[in-house]
Amino acid sequence: MNESGTRNPDHGLKQLGIEAGAAYYNDTEAALVEHALQRDEAKLAPGGALLALTGTHTGRSPKDKFTVRDATTETTVDWTNNKAMQPDHFDALHADMLDHLKSKTVFVQDLACGADLSHQIKVRFVNELAWHMLFIRNMMRRPERSALAGFVNEWTVINCPSFRADPAKHGCRSETVIAVSFEKKTVLIGCTSYAGENKKSIFGVMNYVLPEKGVMPMHCSANHAKDDPADSAVFFGLSGTGKTTLSADPDRTLIGDDEHGWSDTGIFNFEGGCYAKTINLSREAEPEIYATTSRFGAVLENVVMDAETRALDFDDASLTQNTRVCYPLGMIPNASDTGLAGVPKNIVMLTCDSFGVLPPIARLTPAQAMYHFLSGFTAKVAGTEKGVTEPEPTFSTCFGAPFMPRKPTEYGDLLRQKIAEHGSTCWLVNTGWTGGAYGTGSRMPIKATRALLTAALNGSLSDAAFRTDENFGFEVPVAVDGVDSTILNPRDTWADTDAYDAQARKLVHMFIGNFAQYESDVDADVRSAAPAAS
Repeated sequence: MNESGTRNPDHGLKQLGIEAGAAYYNDTEAALVEHALQRDEAKLAPGGALLALTGTHTGRSPKDKFTVRDATTETTVDWTNNKAMQPDHFDALHADMLDHLKSKTVFVQDLACGADLSHQIKVRFVNELAWHMLFIRNMMRRPERSALAGFVNEWTVINCPSFRADPAKHGCRSETVIAVSFEKKTVLIGCTSYAGENKKSIFGVMNYVLPEKGVMPMHCSANHAKDDPADSAVFFGLSGTGKTTLSADPDRTLIGDDEHGWSDTGIFNFEGGCYAKTINLSREAEPEIYATTSRFGAVLENVVMDAETRALDFDDASLTQNTRVCYPLGMIPNASDTGLAGVPKNIVMLTCDSFGVLPPIARLTPAQAMYHFLSGFTAKVAGTEKGVTEPEPTFSTCFGAPFMPRKPTEYGDLLRQKIAEHGSTCWLVNTGWTGGAYGTGSRMPIKATRALLTAALNGSLSDAAFRTDENFGFEVPVAVDGVDSTILNPRDTWADTDAYDAQARKLVHMFIGNFAQYESDVDADVRSAAPAAS
């Protein structure tokens, strides 16, 4: 029987080589909350959300992520962007992790990744922590309980936060390790309690297998017009650029907030939940997300809670800037029931420009869209990765380099083909700084960003007058109803326009220098979409 609370360690684990002392299979939210509280893994917050602290690791550890280099991956993985692990090191790591789990209590969830059944992957998650299992149960798609008895997993994720890797023996960098074997269809995670590694590991798998099927995997959020799934939009962007916030628009239907696929028939969500940043979260600015923080079954990560009153302080970043709430999509009142929609009419590329140079919105040609997609310029926002304490300008190809195993041009070519076939309109949206660079200027007003996006998605922005940006060559609206026209031209927001010009030249040269690595792999029209050096 594959029922909640089963303690037979042989069922479902024997074939994985795991000899656990006790195993709990497919526990419901209530049971997992009970386990987490009884085991002192977490605390109960007001309203019933589970609050957990992740210790040292308050964000992902990309420097500790490895892919096994073998006959399966030798010619298909981009080894300039993915760290290689030898098969024998993975085997030693696997054996030692299984030995570490002997006689321990483990929690198991049989879940799926991908709302489109024709592209779905079935995954068995095994973890030491009950709250991690609640997290991943929220984030993945759940098979009907009646189908669990016959569940056959295609992939396995084993996560042991208490396991410490040996770099010399396991071929890794530190005691923390995330290792993926495409041949064995297994992910091993050790020495990190950051729950996001659970979901991101399997997303990397999807991003590897989907292009072989002609499906474009995207590190993006997505929504569609109310009552019209054919009118969809996707929002590319790294963590902290506004993917979750901007896609959770109360006037549109949310499809998902992090990873999607674009097939011949439309787009589909990888997930069954959302993982939203909560730093400075307010009921007024983001009411839908705020409401989830007091719902039973939601998981709060590293949010500061008063020891006596248990009041949550979303403005307190003493633990990390990367505070989070994880919740099933059903907690958002305007969320899609299916996770499916038509091909996107609009493609939005979100960038957090800490230089204060880029306009709040710009319209891109297809060639410019591919140029900016491959460039993936943004700033890493404080806390999203271990060691990042303030915005760091970076180029993350495909707006998600850590999650893209293949060569960037494979994804870029797919995107360009999809745009050409379906005529999607592409926009670059800056949610970063205005009126100056980080430290001098201020963050782009979210009210203005929302107004500009609304105009882009409902089509009214296409009727506006546009100017051609002198640095990047894309089209920028001159005036938009409800938006201060000054903010549309970044140069006008700087007190010192000469300083703006110098900053713009600096950023242009950064773009040109970064794109040199792709020039031999793209067409002349994409190369010509580069900004103008001066």
